[in-house]
Amino acid sequence: MAIRAPLDSRATGLMILLCLIWGLQQVAIKAASADVAPVLQIALRSGAAALIVGVLLLVRRRTLRRVEGAWQPGIAVGLLFALEYLAVSEGLRLTSAAHMVIFLYTAPIFVAIGLHFRFPGERLKGVQWLGIAIAFCGVAVAFYSPETPGSDARHQRLGDALALLAALLWAATTLTIRCTRLAETPAPLTLFYQLAGAFVLLMAAALASGQMHLHLTGIVVASLVFQTLVVSVFSFLTWFWLLGRYLGSRLGVLAFLTPLFGVGLGAWLLGEHLESVFVVGSLMVLVGIFLVSGHDLLITALRRRALAS
Repeated sequence: MAIRAPLDSRATGLMILLCLIWGLQQVAIKAASADVAPVLQIALRSGAAALIVGVLLLVRRRTLRRVEGAWQPGIAVGLLFALEYLAVSEGLRLTSAAHMVIFLYTAPIFVAIGLHFRFPGERLKGVQWLGIAIAFCGVAVAFYSPETPGSDARHQRLGDALALLAALLWAATTLTIRCTRLAETPAPLTLFYQLAGAFVLLMAAALASGQMHLHLTGIVVASLVFQTLVVSVFSFLTWFWLLGRYLGSRLGVLAFLTPLFGVGLGAWLLGEHLESVFVVGSLMVLVGIFLVSGHDLLITALRRRALAS
């Protein structure tokens, strides 16, 4: 198993950019949802991105390393990825983009817990367990916050629950990649497994549920282009590249920026109302994520301050 490095300036800069992209992703899906269902959006973007990545694989087939025994976990991550975005697409029909992004990006917490039991180098410290407790309390507070004006409380709770389910599926995908031969597989191939799985399952879900309506507008075209090229190709390839070179739990050190970007962009671009109780719960989640993922950086900063004084 390759040794992963702690965060450096390159990884930090890329993670900030990815957080901005992922925060905008939910807003883009929600903005176009009146003209094309979220499940169909994600199916179309996954299919188009799978074609792009497939061409990349064909062009680079002679230079890509072949890893034996990677296709079985590849099928597994394809299924997990598809189920994650099925939960996201259905959740966005019931809850706001702000709620979706907060609950979805609790995934680093679950990843850190999984890595704790798998790799000795990623064991969690006491402060990190405290962060997990704070984050889970924040999830409970945010989940039971008053419904957004104009929405149905039962539908919003179901949408929030689907967002949490998507977070668990995302964490399961990441752990499968880290703990199987996919950790040694070229990122484009791993991504192709996921995109192909998402296209097949989500297109089938769109057909089965009668969500095949597509009204091409400027917003729809812009959203699909952004989701395909920027989210599904650039951001996911970059994420897998980072995951193969840096400590997984440390990559989540900046994950709290994604919910901040997502909530802010949702309020700005979609005019979503933020309930005060939800904001309090969200802040607790972000504090928890920071304590879990930023523990080493926090300790290092405190030691440097102590030495300087």
